[in-house]
Amino acid sequence: MKRFKNILFVADRDDGLTTALDRAVAVAGSNDARLTVLDVTPEAGLADVVKQSYAVDLNQQIRQQRLETLEALVYPYTSTGTQIYTTVVTGTPFLEIVRAVLRNDHDLVMKVAQHDSGLVPWLFGSTDMHLLRKCPCPVWIDRPNGEPSYKRLLAAVDPFDADSADLNCLILDLATSLAEREHAALDVVHAWELPGESALASGRGRIPRTELERLLLETERRHREALNTMLSPYGLNSDTDHVHLVKGRPARIISTYAREQHADLIVMGTLGRAGIPGLIIGNTAEDVLRQSQTAVLAVKPAAFVSPVTC
Repeated sequence: MKRFKNILFVADRDDGLTTALDRAVAVAGSNDARLTVLDVTPEAGLADVVKQSYAVDLNQQIRQQRLETLEALVYPYTSTGTQIYTTVVTGTPFLEIVRAVLRNDHDLVMKVAQHDSGLVPWLFGSTDMHLLRKCPCPVWIDRPNGEPSYKRLLAAVDPFDADSADLNCLILDLATSLAEREHAALDVVHAWELPGESALASGRGRIPRTELERLLLETERRHREALNTMLSPYGLNSDTDHVHLVKGRPARIISTYAREQHADLIVMGTLGRAGIPGLIIGNTAEDVLRQSQTAVLAVKPAAFVSPVTC
């Protein structure tokens, strides 16, 4: 995984950070990368009053207190040889995180999901979702207190989307190298559908069943060929164990496989369309992220433009 050189770890919670920070330090070490640990504190509601009355910058005091906490957090890693920096800023978390990425050319953001499993039906919180939609570099969100090493990874690809060829290559590059580093099994999943199948089967546009079956077979064949072409450089094809070409809605298939195979991490694209800042094409990525309790490493096409500016 010799790809990342300037990693940003977001420490925006007080617990559940240890495993993810261990992983961040290990990834930084294996890449000879710089690692920055960041937190964002909200604006103190009485900051102006306190400054006027007591000549005390309350926001600065809060940042300093949090900075001391971060320095204590990273202290056990000082002997690893990895450069680790700490910083705290004030503002809206997702905005300040993306601005830090843009200002400092971070090439990977790592953090722990905001929500634990339990009363909340989804794993990712508001800041997580904003980053997954709007951060220009890959975003790796781990579960709180997850496993020290991954045992199974799931790469979700769509080789039939010609506009996302670079994205699929990035997904597979990351997934295969991470599986090797973690000594983990890797599943590759592509879900396919025949657009308008229900209308062709029973609606006004109904066609003979034999014709519908022929269209289904032809659609599957084209998706299989595209998948095999994409996987060939990785020594894989649709007949390889753990490569799954499945008929159905992508979000449902990805979420089901992740759950049934006990995947530790989904590597997927959030498919931001070039030239339209912050847009996720369709609902697949959104649905997967809302349904899943699995950690995610999400990437966007190289031409993605973040709606956040410095």
